[in-house]
Amino acid sequence: MAGLPAYVPGRKTPGAIVLASNESPYGLLPSVAAVLAEHANGVSRYPDMGATRLIDAIAAHHGVDPARIAVGAGSVEVVGQIAAAAVDAGDEVVFGWRAFEAYPIITAVAGGSAVRVPLDDTYTHDVDAMSAAVGNRTRLVIVCNPNNPTGTAIGRDALLRLADGVPSDVVLVIDEAYREYVDPVAVPDAFGLLGDRPNVVVTRTFSKAYALAGLRVGYAIASPDVAAAVRKCQVPFSVSALAQEAAIAALGDGDEVRRRAALTVAERGRVAAALRDAGYDVPESQANFVWLPLGEGSAGFAAACAEAGILVRPFAGEGVRVTIGLDTENDRLLEVAQANRPVPAR
Repeated sequence: MAGLPAYVPGRKTPGAIVLASNESPYGLLPSVAAVLAEHANGVSRYPDMGATRLIDAIAAHHGVDPARIAVGAGSVEVVGQIAAAAVDAGDEVVFGWRAFEAYPIITAVAGGSAVRVPLDDTYTHDVDAMSAAVGNRTRLVIVCNPNNPTGTAIGRDALLRLADGVPSDVVLVIDEAYREYVDPVAVPDAFGLLGDRPNVVVTRTFSKAYALAGLRVGYAIASPDVAAAVRKCQVPFSVSALAQEAAIAALGDGDEVRRRAALTVAERGRVAAALRDAGYDVPESQANFVWLPLGEGSAGFAAACAEAGILVRPFAGEGVRVTIGLDTENDRLLEVAQANRPVPAR
């Protein structure tokens, strides 16, 4: 346990502009607020452990059999359930790096060994290197698409190459936590592209575009056999009754979800363009954040932001992830960025 890495969450400071946790800045969906008020008195009772109504709603949303759905407390728990089902002591888990920092933790808890495959020079998953890293001990391959924290995404051809390069007895997880923010022309729906492959699992979350980060609901779409195994590894009652009802309501509020996501995408473009004009290297993002690969300047930039009352997410020696907030919040971030321009390389 002493050697197990600890997950580092985005900071929270009262009164600060929080651009560190990839949350929706627009608050609860209107339908969700009404549902929470209606069901609040029921929290003294255990929830439906099988999340039957929620699973049925998710299945209907994707047009699949409910037997193909497994849920958990956020997609991060669902990925952990998949690892618990697939990985034994000494098995290997392959993923790009840097990617979501929970992946090494999930791997270690399952007793596996992490195989980190460096991103390419555009801060994107190198799918050919990932395929080459798959060996006899590999039981699980995870690709975060779009990738957290770089925001970059792989397209149809790369995703197919990766799927073709992973043996059929190795589980391939495509983590689509930020799916609602992508350009669907550039980044395919992984389930639509690969859903007929029994070893492919697609994970999604209600924490981002659906604005339910505090209620913790995520899910996997998989073959019935894999989904059944994943459900067995869920912590009992991990998805609360309030979370289940809120997620069902949120699924029914698709027009508002899409409207809000479009606002974030537009702001993402504006912020990225302004940062590039100020001299920052900003990879093309398909998520609700941008990545600043500042290297050793990352901590200093984050400190300058904090001094101005803005919290961002630094990764020491690598870069800074900045969530796209409200336009006024983004304006404040750009002011700090303008005042702390990176020193041009000689």
